Amino acid sequence: MLLFLKVLLTEFIAEMGDKTQLMLVAMTSKYKTRDIIIGTGAAILVLNGLAVLAGGLVGQLIPEWVIKLIAAGAFLYFAASTLAGDDEEEEDAGENKISFAPLAVFCTFFVAELGDKTQLTAITFGANEGIGAALIVWIGCSIGLFAADIIGMLVGRLLQNKASEELLHTLAFAIFAVFGVYTLFQGMNILLADDKSLAIGITAAVAVIFAIVCFVLYRKTLLGSHKNRKRVDYYGN
Repeated sequence: MLLFLKVLLTEFIAEMGDKTQLMLVAMTSKYKTRDIIIGTGAAILVLNGLAVLAGGLVGQLIPEWVIKLIAAGAFLYFAASTLAGDDEEEEDAGENKISFAPLAVFCTFFVAELGDKTQLTAITFGANEGIGAALIVWIGCSIGLFAADIIGMLVGRLLQNKASEELLHTLAFAIFAVFGVYTLFQGMNILLADDKSLAIGITAAVAVIFAIVCFVLYRKTLLGSHKNRKRVDYYGN
């Protein structure tokens, strides 16, 4: 019992304020609570299972810079899609869109958390306690991580009830974009360890291109909203 509480509290504290917790705050503007809980819970169980039982084998097989670049791509994609808005797409897609949402949450959370300090914590506990305590470590790590991330989700829902939809989308965009650019720099810095200036240059170039794409998407969204408003006013009169 003491080991279980130690693992749970350590993992909980390690996750507080982490990027994945903040990421869930942003995800509340895109996905339903059910989808976030299912996707996050499944990702946590798989990640901690891999960490405890395999001892970080995944992290050894996949280069860290590859993981970082995949995570960066996921963050930037979600930033752009949040800015563009997908309410109309969700209405058209219906149940197919909703049923896919937990998988989208799972993949994003999985990639973002892979190699993170909370997974390293699980690896450490797994190595120290041995295979005999693997189940206790796995459950403790999973509950601690899930509890911290649920707090992040609840904060997002609270903001959703108190703040305007535009503010939430702006907040979600900012969180995803910052994490995306920063994670991209981390990946490039690992890949180009001998030339940090080149890593900075590539990151800056991608950030500029991303900003231009987002500006175009934002303009397109504004024009679409304006046309819809005019159409509603026309039929209303």
